[in-house]
Amino acid sequence: MKVLLVNGSPHRKGETYNALSLVETALNEKGIGTEWFWIGNKPVRGCVDCGKCSKTFRCVLLDDACNDLIEAILKSDGVVIGSPVYFAAPNGALCALLDRVFYAASTHGGLFKGKPAAAVASCMRSGANSTIDRINKYFSFSEMPIVSSNYWNMLFDTQSQMGTDEKGNKTMQTLGYNMVAILQK
Repeated sequence: MKVLLVNGSPHRKGETYNALSLVETALNEKGIGTEWFWIGNKPVRGCVDCGKCSKTFRCVLLDDACNDLIEAILKSDGVVIGSPVYFAAPNGALCALLDRVFYAASTHGGLFKGKPAAAVASCMRSGANSTIDRINKYFSFSEMPIVSSNYWNMLFDTQSQMGTDEKGNKTMQTLGYNMVAILQK
């Protein structure tokens, strides 16, 4: 089995990566493989509502990672999408990408139905709950079971003056273990 870890930050090895790495460690401990998908830091288009994805279940805009992400999710058994918090919301580029990914794959075909998923947010101080909520809406709309942890799936910025977020570390670990339990059922 394999879980796709989607790094929705423009920083390849930043705080979102750190949060997802904690989930990855827990998954690997229990024998679940992982694959990484970084959305990158190049421009991402928003949906133009052309409707052409209704026939192909893929986006006709081919100059960013949208269709690659659809394929990566389809090849995985579960998915964890992480985002930094920007103004109490997920990264805008990630939202633009996810709008197109989930519209093409889910609205017209239910391609991700039944695939367990989780959202993770990395933040400086606040805004993680609304970030997680926004990402979870993609999963709910797509009939994907949402995997929870023992607290909100957030990790505070460990590069700040706050030091290590022990509660966040434990939450990420528990999220990984809970993903394993769902996958094994």
